Amino acid sequence: MARMTLKIALVSALALSVAACSKKKPEELPPPPPQTAPAPMPEAPPPPPPQTGPVPGSRADFLAQAGTDTVFFDTDSYDVDAEDQATLSRQAQWLAKYPNASVTIEGHCDERGTREYNLALGERRANAAKNYLVSVGVPASRISVISYGKERPLATGSDEAAWAQNRRAVTVVPN
Repeated sequence: MARMTLKIALVSALALSVAACSKKKPEELPPPPPQTAPAPMPEAPPPPPPQTGPVPGSRADFLAQAGTDTVFFDTDSYDVDAEDQATLSRQAQWLAKYPNASVTIEGHCDERGTREYNLALGERRANAAKNYLVSVGVPASRISVISYGKERPLATGSDEAAWAQNRRAVTVVPN
């Protein structure tokens, strides 16, 4: 009998523990959330208009903004005249707009004179253009110079018109 009483006590204890763990049903359920229409998806912004003109910061942009990449010199001269200053000032404005851009200034000469003389004169021309750009605020570290002397003529011919086109300094912006 003691065994029976123990079994009954155990079953009763088990039933009580299970009953104690069960959740009571709430007296009243909360109301359901109100029905709303799904929020409309926001419209995607329109794509940007296709770019017209040169890519900003490119060589084509440099030429469009500065007007030209070339300044010209008189015979046996590396003086930057007023017209050259205007051109170089526009180039400096572009360089100020793109502070990460670096340029190379090429010095060129006409066919007259020795190779050595023209290489030296071409370097003086390139440096004259560089010095002007530096004087108007372009850091010298962004400008390199090279002289080609008479080795890379723009115009062929042995007359004043061809020689005038070959006496130049060209500001080159890499692509």
